[in-house]
Amino acid sequence: MSRPEITTDQTYDVVGLGFGPSNMALATAIHEHNRVAGRGLRLKALFLDRASEPGWHKNLLFEDASMQVAFAKDLSSFRNPTSELTFMNFLHTQGRMEDFFNRGSMAPLRIEFVAYLRWAAERLSEYVRYSSEVVRVVPRTSGGRITGYEVDVADESGVRTVAARHVVLAGGLQPVFPAGVRSGARVWHSAEFLERVAVLDTAAVRCVAVIGGGQSAAEVIEQMYHRCPQAQIHSVISRFGLIPSDASAYANRIFDPMAVDELYAADPQVRQELTEAHRNTNNSVVNPNTIAALYDLEYRDKWLGAERLNWHRAARVNSVREDYGTPAVQLGLAEGLGDGSGTLEADVAIFATGYRALDPTTLLGSHAGMLVRDELGRPTTRRDYSAHTVLPDDSKLFLVGQTEHQHGISATLLSNVAVRAGEILESILAADPAATQPTAHRKAHA
Repeated sequence: MSRPEITTDQTYDVVGLGFGPSNMALATAIHEHNRVAGRGLRLKALFLDRASEPGWHKNLLFEDASMQVAFAKDLSSFRNPTSELTFMNFLHTQGRMEDFFNRGSMAPLRIEFVAYLRWAAERLSEYVRYSSEVVRVVPRTSGGRITGYEVDVADESGVRTVAARHVVLAGGLQPVFPAGVRSGARVWHSAEFLERVAVLDTAAVRCVAVIGGGQSAAEVIEQMYHRCPQAQIHSVISRFGLIPSDASAYANRIFDPMAVDELYAADPQVRQELTEAHRNTNNSVVNPNTIAALYDLEYRDKWLGAERLNWHRAARVNSVREDYGTPAVQLGLAEGLGDGSGTLEADVAIFATGYRALDPTTLLGSHAGMLVRDELGRPTTRRDYSAHTVLPDDSKLFLVGQTEHQHGISATLLSNVAVRAGEILESILAADPAATQPTAHRKAHA
């Protein structure tokens, strides 16, 4: 895979933090624009990712796990179905199109979708540098206006500064533990799962605690059930039981591109109510097939007289003690049902307790005051995902994955990455009147 050299003596049109699906979709849109743009209208873009290679949720790539979205919600199909970087074209180039459709599911395997992302990343390699971490973003001003940004990048050569007209922050979601809990030898987040379980003596494990009630928690329960055949598996959930995800047609319309327009324009209270009402399409819910698989395991085990799945319902962890002198972690549980409060001693405790968006303050540092925030302290953005700033801005800072409170529940998900990329590209091109010629990035639904 080729690696572009970082240029410090000229200004990039776009510098992007992260090269997950969101910025890969933007790179795809930029690539297609550059192929048809006239001389002097092509965009000079650089994407920076601290990982050493392309990947996505690498520690949850279970061989039999499927995506929760349809194959067409890829890097480009909803923006430009004729793109060379659609999932369909990936299948075609791999000679797997017939096999995929014979399988009878619109949802790719998770390992299959990651293979697609790696395939696409190879074709976008001229735009991205891996093992390169953005450590600071500083606005440049002139005449009381934001006219660009300086981006500090740390790699094997040290720290260098690149200049950018526009910056796109798409650093992905960061794993979250409950307050007071942190990762340790026997305390993991599900985002660490495969690399941590690879060095675990699974044959010696006798008790596993899994905290959380969403898809990741359910998959981890199933994985540990099979990987640790002698272990009792304890699920700690705040509800009575696992809740199925709503993938019905009308509910799924909340992910449609036009729904983003409606939600952004809605009264904030209405928008929040709708977001909460439809969280069961994605957050803290489980695919019905996964629920059925777990129930079948429990049902079978009852007949065999060897029950191994244990449910702590309406329960929360209120303390975690990892004593490095003993091979166990002590979990203090507050249970609303059953025996009430108590202590669970486990060989390993795995927290599938979700993620939060990248906080731009960590990169802006002393310049974080440039962002306009709402009454809850959240950065506010325009419809095109660019941040509202205290000073007028000729150059934009795009906040991708950080605007659920304005753009709705799809802001952190795959559903709209292709269309959003087109919208961001249109905004960047509109900042330069000479670049407003028709290009291949236009929305497919426009």
